[in-house]
Amino acid sequence: MAYEIKVNGEIMPIELLKQEGNNVSVNINNKSYEFDIVEVEKGIYSIILDGVSFNVELTPNEYRKYTIDTLYDHFDVEVIDPETRYINNRKGGHEDDVNYISTPMPGKIVKILVKAGDEIKAGDTCVIVSAMKMESEYKVVSDKKVKRVLVKEGDSIEGDQPLILLEDI
Repeated sequence: MAYEIKVNGEIMPIELLKQEGNNVSVNINNKSYEFDIVEVEKGIYSIILDGVSFNVELTPNEYRKYTIDTLYDHFDVEVIDPETRYINNRKGGHEDDVNYISTPMPGKIVKILVKAGDEIKAGDTCVIVSAMKMESEYKVVSDKKVKRVLVKEGDSIEGDQPLILLEDI
């Protein structure tokens, strides 16, 4: 499964290639790594990479954001999955000007919870999309009225394709 991670402000692709027990193969920023990783106590991990052992403390801060501390280093890390990417895109400062709902990646429409003419409140879920074996709910950030639903349940969609047109109430 492919994601992106943001480490101390730098975004890089990461893909879990294989996991068998404690052995994990990942591709980070187009470079492959083989780890042996064990959680030795809650939030504390022992990692062996290329024969070198590291002890790492992983502290969750908020949704998909973590602080990682080693003996000598400190890292702020965010895991960016499709839902996180969507949330981050919606934080661009123009939330109230957005008059459509879209998804940043290709997927399939699982469920549509609104119809043309519906008045919806901030935080209401409008559509559920399946992408990368994960379902994501897409919500409105301010009170809106559904102008038009452009897709139907079961449709395959492209990334950044408008799914539902909205208008201000």
